[in-house]
Formats: sequence, C-alpha cells, structure tokens
Amino acid sequence: MDASLWIAKTGLQAQQTRMSVISNNLANVNTTGFKKDRAVFEDLLYQNVAPAGGMADAQSETPTGLMLGTGTRVVATEKLHEQGNIITTENAMDVSISGDGYFSIQQADGTLAYTRDGSFKISAQGQLVTAGGEVLTPAITLPQNAVGITVGRDGTVTAELANGGGATQVGQIQLNRFINNSGLSPMGRNLLRETTASGAPIVGIPGADGAGMLMQGTLEASNVNVVEEMVNMIETQRAYEVNSKAISAADGMLRFLNNNL
Repeated sequence: MDASLWIAKTGLQAQQTRMSVISNNLANVNTTGFKKDRAVFEDLLYQNVAPAGGMADAQSETPTGLMLGTGTRVVATEKLHEQGNIITTENAMDVSISGDGYFSIQQADGTLAYTRDGSFKISAQGQLVTAGGEVLTPAITLPQNAVGITVGRDGTVTAELANGGGATQVGQIQLNRFINNSGLSPMGRNLLRETTASGAPIVGIPGADGAGMLMQGTLEASNVNVVEEMVNMIETQRAYEVNSKAISAADGMLRFLNNNL
C-alpha cells in the first residue's frame, strides 16, 4: 500500500481520538469538580533514507539528510487541573476546595479514591458521604440531635445541637495533595485513583502546607470552557477533512498510475 495512505490513516485515527476527548469534555460541562482532558500527540518513527551528516562525496557531508515521517498518534490524554469556578449553592452540605487538594473517599472494597466533588450527603448512620453513598475519610459522624453543620476554612466540622445544646466539634476534614495531579487515574463517579505516576498522597489540613482552603455552601464547577472546546472541535474537524483529502489525493494518483501505465 502507498505510504501516504497509511500516514493519512494515522491522522484520521488521531483526530478521531481527539474528537472523543473533546466530546467527553463537553458532556461533563456541568459535572461538579470535573477536570477537562487534552489529547497529546506525537509523531511516529521516521524512515531514515539518508542520514544527516552522511558523506555526499569524499570531501563533504550532507547537512540535513532524507527522513520520511510515518504519521502521528495520540500518546496520552492529560487532565488539566485548573481551578473551576466557585458556585454558591447556600447548601450547608456543599463544600468546595479553593486551591490544591482532594477529598479522600473510602470505597466499598476498602480502598481510597479522591475527588474534588464536595456535594456531600448524610447517611442513615449520620456520616458524611458522597452522592453514591461512599464515606468521606476521616469519617465525620453527626450526632442524632444535630440541627445544623458548619465547616470551617481549615476543615473543622462543628455540629449545632437541638434544644439549645450548643455547638460541638465532630471532626476534621483533611485534604490530599499529589506531586503529579495529572498522574491520577479517573475512575468515573467523579473519583480519581492514586497511581505510581501521581505519587503517594500528602495528607494535610486545609490551608496549610500548600493545601487549598474549604468554602462551605459552594461547589466547584467543571473547568471546561465551552467556547474553547467548540473551537477545538472545529479545528479537529478541519484536520480530519484534510487527512481525508490526502487519502483521496493518494487514491487518485494510484488510479492514474493503474490506468495509464
């Protein structure tokens, strides 16, 4: 098969993958704490027909050489962990992180996952849980006679007791930071998993040692910019069309050779 057909085909595949990434970003434009993805491209191996620095004759060397590329591919998808807009909800159970850090969530199998989604609920046992029922860790348990909850900027959780019982501290929310946030592996359900690329979590108090502060009654919106994603979509579509035209042109050249030689 003509090499140009294969090269253009790799371009089609790469742009199709990029379109999938953009579509996922747009689909999650209203997902709390969602971080947008970006497709990372790289060129493929080159055919080294004539190496640079080879001998052109007995006295001189070639300055550039002749190397033919073989196409492109998407080598990675990278999450961009920029801060999303803070939206006021006036719901005491909603908590956003202003700055770096993730809430730690205990899954059903006992392993930990991490999230920026602070839309917490109260379980039947009085614990703070995610919308999927997974427990925030360290566990925060509200007393049965609690009528209100206050979350301080440093993560201190205080419950207001009924019948003039006053306020009592019921726990401390901690944040987890990572050396490489982009190394976290998305699992769905607004959860991320630690990997060897992300490094181990650095556990700390909100507002200390580089961790962000908490803001009660607010949620962090997705950091997807719809206008930017629409521009990226148009750019991807045009690149896909150009690669399709390259295939058509190569096919026309081969047809001409078949019909005239």
